[in-house]
Amino acid sequence: MAITEEDRTRMGTPHPQLLEATEKNPFPDLSGGDPNASRGGNIRQNRAAHLARLRHLYPIPGPIPEQVTETEHQVPVRDGSNIRVRVYVPTRKPSQGSPLVLMFHEGGWSMGDLTDEDQNCRLFARDLGAVSVNVEYRLAPEHPFPTSVTDAYDVVKWCATNAYRSSSVLPADPKKGFIVGGASAGGNLSAVVCQLGRDEGLEPPLTGQYLCVPALLWNDVVPEKWKAEYRSRFEATKDPVLKMDPKGTDSLMESLKPDVASSLFSPLLHMNLKNLPPAFFQLGGLDPLRDEALIYERVLREENRVPTKLNVYDGFGHMFWTNWPTMPRSKEFVDDTLAGVKWLLEVGEK
Repeated sequence: MAITEEDRTRMGTPHPQLLEATEKNPFPDLSGGDPNASRGGNIRQNRAAHLARLRHLYPIPGPIPEQVTETEHQVPVRDGSNIRVRVYVPTRKPSQGSPLVLMFHEGGWSMGDLTDEDQNCRLFARDLGAVSVNVEYRLAPEHPFPTSVTDAYDVVKWCATNAYRSSSVLPADPKKGFIVGGASAGGNLSAVVCQLGRDEGLEPPLTGQYLCVPALLWNDVVPEKWKAEYRSRFEATKDPVLKMDPKGTDSLMESLKPDVASSLFSPLLHMNLKNLPPAFFQLGGLDPLRDEALIYERVLREENRVPTKLNVYDGFGHMFWTNWPTMPRSKEFVDDTLAGVKWLLEVGEK
């Protein structure tokens, strides 16, 4: 069932918590006032510095070596390069074996690094007994589309080959759970690699996908059947973090150079959405990316019988929990993340 106008009003009305937080701590201008700043360079550095200033406020602000061991490794990818991953192993492993969770960071395919998913990876290792893998895929403009996709999928395949209970690197049992996840661009990559894994017969198969505020369908290629539902890209103007250009002429597209009609970039356009892993969605009501995720959740659940779990945070925007981590709703969001990934592990065993 499509959302109603009442739903849109409820989701899209800024919450008092967010209004108070943004008044006290406005989201910074990552361009540094330079109207010609690119997605890389200074914006990348400014974003990293902004988040670094907030990280001590996160529920898990740094390493927890007494509970989670962290190591870094180089993973070979198809063009002969190596990319960095960080592996998080619980110090007390579950007797029945650890599931495996891969996380892809946010940042518009052009920003971000391993620090963006440190908290989730530590959380899943500590509280779910999972072996977590944090993937530093290569970024645009240095590495345009589809490099991020092929890097992400090559790491998934590396994990499928190298994860086993007695492994010194990935001591996990993917049959206990093999989940991919991420926020924003990372959510996009997670949806895409689930489709690739199904299409290519990945063994062992992925068992779950965590899609957090994901980008799933570019605005220039929306099929007619979804245009009435696909409105937030054009109408959601109150998000304090993500400001979309409906014409798609921003520096992101210039640097990434994606094929917007390819399912490797717009996974909602894949011709076959059946037999995909269960999906857990976390969405912001103010987020311009909200509607494409709502469409994907509905199409998976209603038309393709894929189990889904959906959390929508009315009145909150894109990546609100990382930028204003002391809000009560941000703390609830982190608790919900853990509960949702636990649900993926449980439903994936059925």
